[in-house]
Amino acid sequence: MTSQASNRAAPLMLGVDTGGTFTDFVLLRGKWIETHKVLSTPQAPERAILQGIRELNLEPLNLILIHGSTVATNAALEGKGVRTLYIGNRGLADLLTIGRQARTELYNLQPEAKDPPVPAELCIETGGRLGADGEVVEPLSEQDLARLKAEIQRLDPQAVAINLLFSFLDDRFERMIERLVPEQLFCSRSSDVLPASGEYERGIATWLNSWVGPLVAGYLKRLNEGLPGVRLSVMQSSGEAIAADQAARQAVRMLLSGPAGGLVGAGFVAAESARTQLLTLDMGGTSTDVALIDGQPRLTREGRIGPWPVAVPMVDMHTIGAGGGSIARLDAGGMLLVGPESAGADPGPACYGRGGVEATVTDANLLLGRLREDAFLGGRMRLQRQAAESAVGQLARQMSLPLTSVAEGIVRVANEHMAHALRVTSVQRGVDPRHYTLVSFGGAGGLHVCALADALGMSSALVPVSAGVLSALGMLATRPGRQQIRTKLGVLQSLDEATINQALKQLAAEASGDLLREGVREDQIEVEYSLDLRYLGQSYTLNVAWQSLSQVERDFHRLHESRYGHRMSGDVELVNLRVALHGARAEMALPRVESSAMGEVREWLDLPGEEGAVPRYERSELALGQSIEGPALINEMASTTWLASGWRCEVDPAGNLVLERQRG
Repeated sequence: MTSQASNRAAPLMLGVDTGGTFTDFVLLRGKWIETHKVLSTPQAPERAILQGIRELNLEPLNLILIHGSTVATNAALEGKGVRTLYIGNRGLADLLTIGRQARTELYNLQPEAKDPPVPAELCIETGGRLGADGEVVEPLSEQDLARLKAEIQRLDPQAVAINLLFSFLDDRFERMIERLVPEQLFCSRSSDVLPASGEYERGIATWLNSWVGPLVAGYLKRLNEGLPGVRLSVMQSSGEAIAADQAARQAVRMLLSGPAGGLVGAGFVAAESARTQLLTLDMGGTSTDVALIDGQPRLTREGRIGPWPVAVPMVDMHTIGAGGGSIARLDAGGMLLVGPESAGADPGPACYGRGGVEATVTDANLLLGRLREDAFLGGRMRLQRQAAESAVGQLARQMSLPLTSVAEGIVRVANEHMAHALRVTSVQRGVDPRHYTLVSFGGAGGLHVCALADALGMSSALVPVSAGVLSALGMLATRPGRQQIRTKLGVLQSLDEATINQALKQLAAEASGDLLREGVREDQIEVEYSLDLRYLGQSYTLNVAWQSLSQVERDFHRLHESRYGHRMSGDVELVNLRVALHGARAEMALPRVESSAMGEVREWLDLPGEEGAVPRYERSELALGQSIEGPALINEMASTTWLASGWRCEVDPAGNLVLERQRG
């Protein structure tokens, strides 16, 4: 049998994460994992993916590709969505503009005016209004429909978002409007995107879905055309995969597509080291994402993208503009600032030799010797030390300080930004980080892991196998799944248990159809039921796993007391029903480290600020159980780990570097 025929008989799985600077690839070939990186192409992300697949010599017909996309994220953050028409009830055309009337600057009496999400001329009103009890307040007449049809033709949008009051109780009016929208227009209705209470949050989610949906659909179409025959899935913000043909209609659920892969990958890899309580640090070229994991990534329904709330389920993480490409500069008072502006992939840091002239964190790490000119990306990309010296030197002259002192300052400022983000995720939520393991990944994470663990008083850290491409690895470790929600208001004590069970099962049945169409076997689908509860009169809810009425009430009181320090004696109100469905994860196991031959020091380095020579190792040569004491430099293809003085690392059976702070 030829190798080509053999490959076609056993499809290969490829995880791809498109970042702001690099596009990462992890290929599962039998029991072996192969990693790869190429520079991202932000204007056309599919080009970098196609380039990487060519360089890996892969045949699309023999490929299952699971992809984390930033198309929806970038379009939303940069304000580059399509021309979208918003349809609401009469008197509510300015709903998205008014919002919750929350002020971002509480004590600023003259806040800067901001553009509304949808221009006033693209907000139109109609009938079809329901009351809170689901009864018709104002019908949707034939005249209303004719007027809508004429307005759509006159305004000539690329997409339409429909958000009528209480449509989650009865979606017939939204469906009537949807049917008159021309087929060539992308159309979203709130009763499909987010059938839950909260007209503003529901409206924003529906508008976002239409605003970026055509861009996502066009991107996936181009990617499919470039990879004929490939089986393509996309990571959702909740950490579950969805088939590409369905993802195009659910763009709002892809706003944290790539970062979600990192959390799935971190949980999967750390479990190999029997660690489940994690603080994660995903430091790439443009930004850093931090999150807390207790067994599995936490989900939130109170996430944000830019200035807008996103009430669909997404991984609970905190993102800051601090990455390897973050630009260092001086403010008007001569204070050193780092980020949030980034050099990105083009031109990139000065040391990339692609025209960048401003100093970045990557340039600083190169000058400190923690990045090696000839060892970046496994030697495929040579860094330009002279360009880094020129960029950082400009700041050094302005500050009248030595070059290495400025480089150290850049790294320290970046570290403080990231340490603050980690405190927001842990300490400010009542979690003691000293009881957790800091899991550091992304192309730049390993360079900062020891300093950040020290800053939070943590004594344990982990640099996973394939740390530089862990988000792409997470694409392979994820499961197909759906998160469904349906509002059902009522005082818990007055509800019937059988009615709740029936409603949850109906919601699960609706969601399972999508998974079955993706090829997931019915006997592989796992279903989890939960309720959003609150004390009567409260605005915010807590999510509690469903078992029975009596049990869920007890669990809510305990959770409220744990979260807020007290419980109340008032009635408990049900707000939303939630269902999470998951298919089976593809069979994947990390290759075990079997070598007993200790990896030798590749070279001894004279690094600024370090007493004596510092050893450099190649991570791929390290043996099972091999122990290294800092300071030391550990290189691999996609990242570098700086093991600081006072830290020791050991290679575990999965190839993870387990870092422990030495006592004394």
